[in-house]
Amino acid sequence: MSVVEGPKAQGLIERVRLILTEPQKAWEVIDGETATVQGLYTGYACILAAIPPIAGFIGASLFHGLFSMTGLLVMAILQYVLGLVMLFVLALIADALAPSFDGQKSQIQAMKAVTYAWTAAWVGGAFAIIPIIGGIGALAGGLYTLYLLYLGLPKLMKVPAEKAIGYTVVVILAGIVVGWVVFAIPAMLVGMMGFGLLAAAAYG
Repeated sequence: MSVVEGPKAQGLIERVRLILTEPQKAWEVIDGETATVQGLYTGYACILAAIPPIAGFIGASLFHGLFSMTGLLVMAILQYVLGLVMLFVLALIADALAPSFDGQKSQIQAMKAVTYAWTAAWVGGAFAIIPIIGGIGALAGGLYTLYLLYLGLPKLMKVPAEKAIGYTVVVILAGIVVGWVVFAIPAMLVGMMGFGLLAAAAYG
């Protein structure tokens, strides 16, 4: 039974601790767990994915400058929702690419790998509450997420060791493209909001 199937906070915290501090052991446990996409979302991803946008909103609200609190809230919500969408899309990509590297297709295994690997990025996003170091936290979390993907993705998708690096790199590159497309949406909205505020100030 997967830890995410239950609502216990203790199980969630222990999974976060294990994946961050003992990733090899964590992936061994995760590989044999039963899980569902719904369970992974409601019991894990939806909770941890809220950390970066909430921290970012709090941090930005202290130095919001050009943007209103409403605008910051809208951006935080978009970051949260689109982040969860990206998670699912990346799992689909990982699942689709697995046979090309002699791995086994399994949507739930791909979803487990991507979801748990993203733990580092979500936790690193907590540093956004202090804008001056938020970028450092995000970078550290992102790099560790790549490492977790390298360890866990080939294992869960049964990709041979000699093809593990290639598989992981291709999935990561695909993820970068997907991320660019997904997060271009809020970036455009931010730009339009900023332009609107400047126009209002100029003609108001």
